[in-house]
Amino acid sequence: MVEPDPEQMASGAGQRLGAPETLGISTLDPGHRPPAMPAGRHVTIRVRMLDDTEELFDISQKASGKVLFDLVCSHMNLIEGDYFGLEFQNHQKMMVWLDHIKPIIKQLRRPKHTILRFAVKFFPPDHAQLLEELTRYLFALQIKQDLSSGRLTCNDSSAALIVSHIIQSEIGDFEESQCRSHLLNNNYIPDQMPLIDKIMEFHSKNIGQTPSESDYQLLEVARRLEMYGIRLHPAKDREGTDLGLTAAHTGILVIQGHTKINAFNWSKVRKLSFKRKRFLIKLRPDLNSSYQDTLEFLMASRDCCKVFWKICVEYHAFFRLFEEPKAKPKPVLFTRGSSFRFSGRTQKQVIDHVRESEFKKIPFERKHSRVQHNSRLSPLPSPRHHEVPTERGPPPMDRVDSPPQRHWKESVLVSAENASSTTRASPSHQENGHEERTGSVSRTEETRGPTRQTHQEHQSTAVASNSPHLSASSAHSHGMVNGQKSLELCGHSPDDRLPSPLTSPLLNDAGSVRTDDEDEARRKRFPTDRAYFIAKELLTTERTYLKDLEVITVSFQSAVGEDEATPDSLKSTVHSTFEPLHKFHAGFLREVEQRLAMWEGRSNAHIKGDYQRIGDVMLKNLQGLKPLTANLHKQSEVLLELEKACRASRKLEGLCRDFELQKVCYVPLNVFILRPLHRLAHYKQILERLCKHYAATHVDFRDCRAALADVSEVVELLQGSLIKMENFQKLLELKKDLIGIDNLVVPGREFIRLGCLSKLSGKGLQQRMFFLFNDVILYTSRGMTTTNQFKVHGQLPLHGMKIRESEDEWGVPHAFTLVGERQSVVVAASSVTEMEKWMEDIKMAVEMTKTSNGTSSDLGTCNLTDNKDPSPVSGNMAPSVGPPSGQGPVPLSVICWYRVQSLSFSESCRSLENQLSGNLLRKFKNSNGWQKLWVVFTNFSLFFYKSHQDDYPLASLPLLGYSVTVPSDSENIHKDYVFKLHFKSHVYYFRTESEYTFERWMEVIRSATVPSGRARFLNNKESHLH
Repeated sequence: MVEPDPEQMASGAGQRLGAPETLGISTLDPGHRPPAMPAGRHVTIRVRMLDDTEELFDISQKASGKVLFDLVCSHMNLIEGDYFGLEFQNHQKMMVWLDHIKPIIKQLRRPKHTILRFAVKFFPPDHAQLLEELTRYLFALQIKQDLSSGRLTCNDSSAALIVSHIIQSEIGDFEESQCRSHLLNNNYIPDQMPLIDKIMEFHSKNIGQTPSESDYQLLEVARRLEMYGIRLHPAKDREGTDLGLTAAHTGILVIQGHTKINAFNWSKVRKLSFKRKRFLIKLRPDLNSSYQDTLEFLMASRDCCKVFWKICVEYHAFFRLFEEPKAKPKPVLFTRGSSFRFSGRTQKQVIDHVRESEFKKIPFERKHSRVQHNSRLSPLPSPRHHEVPTERGPPPMDRVDSPPQRHWKESVLVSAENASSTTRASPSHQENGHEERTGSVSRTEETRGPTRQTHQEHQSTAVASNSPHLSASSAHSHGMVNGQKSLELCGHSPDDRLPSPLTSPLLNDAGSVRTDDEDEARRKRFPTDRAYFIAKELLTTERTYLKDLEVITVSFQSAVGEDEATPDSLKSTVHSTFEPLHKFHAGFLREVEQRLAMWEGRSNAHIKGDYQRIGDVMLKNLQGLKPLTANLHKQSEVLLELEKACRASRKLEGLCRDFELQKVCYVPLNVFILRPLHRLAHYKQILERLCKHYAATHVDFRDCRAALADVSEVVELLQGSLIKMENFQKLLELKKDLIGIDNLVVPGREFIRLGCLSKLSGKGLQQRMFFLFNDVILYTSRGMTTTNQFKVHGQLPLHGMKIRESEDEWGVPHAFTLVGERQSVVVAASSVTEMEKWMEDIKMAVEMTKTSNGTSSDLGTCNLTDNKDPSPVSGNMAPSVGPPSGQGPVPLSVICWYRVQSLSFSESCRSLENQLSGNLLRKFKNSNGWQKLWVVFTNFSLFFYKSHQDDYPLASLPLLGYSVTVPSDSENIHKDYVFKLHFKSHVYYFRTESEYTFERWMEVIRSATVPSGRARFLNNKESHLH
């Protein structure tokens, strides 16, 4: 142990080897010193560090806990100290955290005899949020302690893997006898002996890992464990069951044994309180939840409740708030409740502070590490060479050419800011660890000036070991950074600084509210090239597509495919068609995710070369998709086989109907079956946009053009089948929507349009739902029933029909008359546009009957009358669409009925082709914050999820009838890339992350809200169906 210098203690900053005086302090602004020491008697405080050393700090008894904590952080040169805390055992034998606001004398009864432990207090969900190597090293020490004490429990494989990274950082590369001897002399986990062989096996695979990289990999394994960061507080529920409560970044967790059995997200918690021994969690009202409004847990004492309550308050503030909560004014007369509050920076403030400040990289000591750094790679003094270079320059040629004594990897920081940012290779800065710290002050003072100069000249950010790596040999041809080889992938960033390796959002909870600064910072961290966002669209839509395939391969087969009523031929067809596609696209998605991760600079892949491209990945996989073209041709076979089986078995038909009522089936089942055909059209659109964006000389242009040629060839082969199957699927869907029709699905019948028109009768204008086919018009009404079906009132054969405008004849706006061979009907549209669309489509259909082979227009109907069920809609009022009886998707015909809209077959096809997925920020008209949601557009609706990993949507918004615009200045939405959806009094705002994504969302939503022309569709239809 090192006795501190009294003068240094008085100045408020403990020093370590190589620590410059002006280094920033964790809980203070850059360049500031800790707060002045209050007057009064001083006391020596003993603090045990995470490496089991003890340090003494001389401090005034009247000083607050924050003053002591700042001294500790300054002593270690710890910038991200806010993740840590000082804990001690109080007079009640309970472990509590040192309060930063209260004076030390009020917290420690016997300061001289109390040992405070420096420990991790807040465990972030992603270790990539820890920007400093020293911080990650301290976290690794905490994991090592938790694993050794049994607090962090895991299976044998995970434990062996963690230990392998620990010993890699301590003794270096694997050497069998040394490794075995080290494990026999050191226990890292309880009952370690049976796992020694497995630990050695894992250790042998870590050759070349630096201690910094080992820390990173250790945290990568640890953060995935269920008990990571768990600090249990014993409690019981109302039934007396022994439980453990803990606070985490997501909320309050309930642990039974070593298993998490429940979680209460911070967004769901309304209030936390305690009364005597009872700890109370009051939840926000949730109609879908089975929990009571207030949950009660019994703890050992009131003090236990208060300790846990304080921890919850601090966890909530640190991870959920954007800035430190303000102190409440003290009441004049009476006090009510606790005045305790979180003191310190929140996680967001810590990340912003480290990212925006320029801190010097200071070497630190790894107490247990025996790793000898190659002096060629290390800018620090070695035990034999204490000279510190004072000017920048390459090492002697004989040292450059000589092979390294130990194989090290140099990490590369990849900029996610923009395409012109700089990426450099920087070795981990560590110290040998064998030098004695005593007696080193003079040497530190001698070299402090040159060291500071060297660090100013060779500034670098924290090394993220999950970045792509360079071998030592590959670095020789590049420039020097900190005396090391650097890799210049691009030009310098404008401010000549490397961006932060932080790549994951601070708050990834779907219900969280993000500030403008956080959103702006996130945009700056990631690439801004348009090609990147096109590639990201491929990633997001591929995730949705794979989930849609799983609806068939997993959900449908488990719910319907395993039933005895399902024919073996149908089971075989579904399995042989979709399983290979699911397997292929799962692999494709992994490759796209890896490429995007490298593009963003957050991957641990060690691939050299230009990876800011996507064409090569698409070309490779689209060529691999060609052998599965036969499976794509089978989509129609699956659809026909399923329909045939449902006709033959009422039980199977009921099973399919029940499956469509499940939440996972958010669109009609037949749409999922046709998804593979639609996906090819999506690939084609994405590649067309990439080819249009790239110059002909771009490195990715050739691959994109070749991939576009491949996918266009397949789309051309399947286009005719796709249109026929979409028509067949639409007829099957309408068959379920109509009552009183026996033979709607017949060969040669084609669906053209459906929508609301007002029919003139003796009782006046009555709302009717019209269905236009290529041979007949059906008009229906929605009866007062519990179903969403429409009752057919009559049919008008198109053969010989004439149509004329009759607004002046009847005095009804937008009226026209359908003159048939047997009867005439006067109808009125809701607008001139609607009238023109209906008249154009009907005229086109009448012309088609003249050249057709005479499709039978005599539909089997029963009790067709036209004076039942008056319309519930009057004037311009249109009630909102409610949920259907039961669950399942709301039919488009029902939406058109309530919103007085119409929908054509061409528009329906375009909606299925223009799918889009991704994260959006949503805001309601009268709300203040923005809510982050995963949004999927398909089938004229937006479906909202918490994240892309969810199996079913939480809500949906049908877009028929909505208008999409940009907010006006009077709406005070002063944000970029915002679009507005409104229908009558319903208004929603959505924010996107870039100009490209804004344009894409506007494009696809307009395809569902803006009427489309017919020429393109008719050309396609005529070329394939006639």
